[in-house]
Amino acid sequence: MKIVIAPDSFKESLSALEVANEIEAGFKLRLPDAEYLKVPVADGGEGTVQSMVDATNGHLVELEVCGPLGQAVKAHYGILGTEGTHGAKTAVIEMAAASGLHHVSPALRNPRLTTSYGTGELIIDAIERGIRHFIIGLGGSATNDGGAGMAKALGAKLLDSAGLEIGPGGAALAALATLDCSQLHPALTDCHFEVACDVDNPLCGERGASAVFGPQKGATEEMVAELDAALGHFADILAQSGFEDKRLQSGAGAAGGMGLGVMAFLGAELRPGIDIVMQAVGLDAKLEGAALVITGEGRIDGQTIYGKTPMGVLRLAKARNIPVIGIAGCLGVGSELVLEQGMSAIFDIIPSACDLPKALAEARANLQRTSSNIAALLALQLNNAN
Repeated sequence: MKIVIAPDSFKESLSALEVANEIEAGFKLRLPDAEYLKVPVADGGEGTVQSMVDATNGHLVELEVCGPLGQAVKAHYGILGTEGTHGAKTAVIEMAAASGLHHVSPALRNPRLTTSYGTGELIIDAIERGIRHFIIGLGGSATNDGGAGMAKALGAKLLDSAGLEIGPGGAALAALATLDCSQLHPALTDCHFEVACDVDNPLCGERGASAVFGPQKGATEEMVAELDAALGHFADILAQSGFEDKRLQSGAGAAGGMGLGVMAFLGAELRPGIDIVMQAVGLDAKLEGAALVITGEGRIDGQTIYGKTPMGVLRLAKARNIPVIGIAGCLGVGSELVLEQGMSAIFDIIPSACDLPKALAEARANLQRTSSNIAALLALQLNNAN
């Protein structure tokens, strides 16, 4: 019997590979003769780089780049160990690694000033290593600059009416008069960019980047109006410079307008993160001949059905008529919706009431024990069938 184990990470506790290892260990206690295939996956958010590197035997590249407020920060990206769909090595970059909110203390958060320059530096580093296929995860950013900082790192010149380079941050976009892309890195034309984006917000307006995501990055009500107008002006200059006007496109407002920036400067395609990841790790082909699939994430609740890892795995498995069991750190309100979508069963791993630190500290042991109990039920069923 072939069992495919394809979980996401349990945030703040276990990586996707560690989750898969504990599930396998638990199952082997009861079903030692089964064939196990571990495929760590992710949905494009935090942990995507590590999951994909683990799934393909790739490696991490660590370097120092420009942080959101111009400070030096340590960041990393992954290079996958298998060739991508475009016949080349693939770099996987999480925008948050260089430009994330965690790099800015709460007291200093100000999207008027924060820049995505460091994300561009990660891209340039990968290009210089010969990478031509990129997967970029948006989310967790401290920025609201529409990807202008990234564009600067890639060689674009963003000039004011006096011909001087505009400053960093979302507010500085209001001074943009001229966009010169003649010095963009020449290898960009040979690159293919897939961007994991799981929000549908346009660039501006009441559902735009500034209004929806600005406050969590430190924007006041007055800042939101200023930043929204600045992003609108940025879109105007892009359009005047010959770029297709995509400010209303679904996802343009993702990560402080980075959705628009990657479409404009990278020619990127925005896709659901789980779809990109599953394709990159070849999950569908690895399901061939499986009798059971185990998936999971830290919390299964009503939001899980909206593009989270378990639903992506379920979709592929259902197409092959393979039953799927979900294992989670905890089950939240609306978790039954996952069952309504066709998952066979869902389990949480916490054996008794406890606080969050204890749950996180004991996740490894709880996960293996729960997996063993699930496997015991399956073994009983198999014995009765025989």
